[in-house]
Amino acid sequence: MGRGKGNLRLWVQAGWTALTNGFVPGFVKGKIYRGPLKQYCVPGLSCYSCPGALGACPIGSLQAVLGSRNYRFAFYVLGFLMMVGAVLGRFVCGWLCPFGLVQDLLHKIPLGKKLRRLPGEKALRLLRYAVLLGFVILLPLYAVDFIGQGQPWFCKAICPAGTLTAGLPLVAMNDSLREAVGWLFAWKNLVLVVLVVLSVFLWRPFCRYLCPLGAVYGLFNPIAFKRFRVEEEKCTSCGACQKACKLDIPVWKTPNSPDCVRCGECQRACPQNALEELGLWPGKMPLPRKE
Repeated sequence: MGRGKGNLRLWVQAGWTALTNGFVPGFVKGKIYRGPLKQYCVPGLSCYSCPGALGACPIGSLQAVLGSRNYRFAFYVLGFLMMVGAVLGRFVCGWLCPFGLVQDLLHKIPLGKKLRRLPGEKALRLLRYAVLLGFVILLPLYAVDFIGQGQPWFCKAICPAGTLTAGLPLVAMNDSLREAVGWLFAWKNLVLVVLVVLSVFLWRPFCRYLCPLGAVYGLFNPIAFKRFRVEEEKCTSCGACQKACKLDIPVWKTPNSPDCVRCGECQRACPQNALEELGLWPGKMPLPRKE
């Protein structure tokens, strides 16, 4: 019974990825879709330059507006992030992010010993906030060229989702781009390779340590409409929820941790059915527990 919800999550991830990156002519011709849908953000990471992308990435959009010499405040993008964060929190990361799906599938590869955490885990989890502040906000605002134009530094220097879904396909399908690639493209491929290999052994390393979008949504987890609540009269503090959590979160203490991506494993593992899922539907809807 317990696998049903987990499989549902994978199907939702795959379906959403296909829906938001379903511009087939882009992959056939090696061209980027530039139609009217591109001006609207989707909740998860979705590289603007992906040949199949039908919408815009909120992090890429935020950088583009902050870096523009004509604009300094992104009302639409900030409003979008606040609205999605207030309703869903990091549910987006667990259910609607294409690169989250990639990491989930890589972690299913039966190779080597799976890790719970890396040395210095607490400090490493703060990196995503440094990436958000430095690469998404400050550098586009202040590292500008002679005409006052900033650059999308996170997209250019870090984003593995962009490298996988945009950089590699476009370079493979366009001779002119292959001739123009340099050290920056090589660096981004190195970042992607490291994260791909690490994902086999550690669940969602990009989400844990580097994703600025997850950093934003995580701030809303404690107050989001979609959240968890521990029924204290039932909870025995047995730790089964933390043991089941691939992010090693002590859910019985912090059910709405900024790290939680709402995969639901903790709820299925709780022997007392003490975790209540709030939001998106009335009343309580407990998930099936693992046998």
